[in-house]
This record gives sequence, structure tokens and C-alpha cells, in this order.
Amino acid sequence: MDIQGKTVLLTGGTAGIGKEMALQLKELGATVVVTGRNAERVAAMQTMGFEVIESGLSDAAGVDALVEAWGERELDILINNAGQLVDHDFRKGTPDADAADDCIYANLNAPIRLGGALMERLKSRSEAAIVNVTSGLAIAPAARQPVYCATKAGLRFYTLSLREQLKDTNIHVIEALPPVVDTQMNDGNPMKKMPASECARQIIEAIVKNRDEANIGMTKALRVTESIHPALARSLTLKF
Repeated sequence: MDIQGKTVLLTGGTAGIGKEMALQLKELGATVVVTGRNAERVAAMQTMGFEVIESGLSDAAGVDALVEAWGERELDILINNAGQLVDHDFRKGTPDADAADDCIYANLNAPIRLGGALMERLKSRSEAAIVNVTSGLAIAPAARQPVYCATKAGLRFYTLSLREQLKDTNIHVIEALPPVVDTQMNDGNPMKKMPASECARQIIEAIVKNRDEANIGMTKALRVTESIHPALARSLTLKF
């Protein structure tokens, strides 16, 4: 896909991987609209020339407000990047059930609802793409983050099914599986982290080259293991 001239809606685009994708897509000639909630980050992106739709995606009202704000504009690429991380560890006490609900909605329900609401707009273009950002944790889950891992695994399988449904259409469905990336979400994580700019570069490369998946960093090894020995891949629960 040629990025030049494309209109992109990128959720969670004011920090981390999303911000880096926004910058790189703009450099390639796309018109990029990002979403975000943090006022300081929103203002920073606006200063850099981006349109920002302020929207939380942890409930249906937030997704619907985003769709309404988008209006009747054309759309070529939808990148479902926004996500929430929640520790859910009974070894440390009783987890916050409301935080778990927010995580489930933001990471799984919101991409499904948003994609459904914008599907006809994508179908009207000569070529279009939906990019769902999951995680290597969809393959090898982390013990202390079962809710986050479950949402990413759910989005992974939704993406696989959606790709099959849309295989004969103009819409290419891509799954991006980042490793541990150096973002605010991973502050305090002791594992080696990939720079957000490099992760973003590899996701965009997958879009340009019409790949089905962007397997990034350690996720490449996990995918090889999964293809050879699925049970072993599932057993590689990370202990951090």
C-alpha cells in the first residue's frame, strides 16, 4: 500500500508506539488523525500539526463519540492501537474489578465496535487497511497480567477471523504483535525493551508491504515456536 495521500485514524496516538507511528506516517505523506485523553499530550501533538480527537475508549460512549467526531470524512487506514494495561494479580490481593472491565473494553470491545462503525467507509476506498495492535503476550502470557493478555489474545483471534471475512475485499487486515517496548506502559518492566520508533517502523513496513502480520522483536521467535509446537508456545508464561 502506498501511504502517500492516505487518511489514517490512529487511536492512542499521543504517546508511545502510537505517537511514533503518527510521526512516521506523516513523514510518508499521510493525513493522520490521532486520539488521546491526556491534555498535555494532546496539546503537544496539536503543536506538531496533528488533528487530535480527545476520546476515551473504555466504554461504548467513548467509541461512539469518536465515530461522531469523525463525521463523514473518508478513511483509508484504521489503526486500533489504543490500549490499557492492568495488573490483575491475586498474589498481591484482590484486583480492581472496575479497572479490569475498563481494560477489557478498551483493548477488545473498542476495536471491534470502532471497526464495525467505520467498515462501510473503508469499503468505499480503492484500497484500505485495518491494523489491530495486539502483543506478543497474546501468545506467551504474563502471569501478573492475565486480563491484558486475554484481551490481546481475543483481539488476535478476532483479527484472524476478520481477515478471512474480508479476504476478497479491498480491505487488508493486519495484526501487529509488538514485544516489550520502551513506553510509559512498560515503566518498571525489567526486561530489555525495543525503542518505540523501531516498533512503529516495523508496523508501518507491514502496512506498506501488505503483510498479514508484523511480528516484531522477540515475537518472531514466539511465532516460530507457535507454528512448530503450539502447546510449548502457550507454556512460555513470562514470570515478570
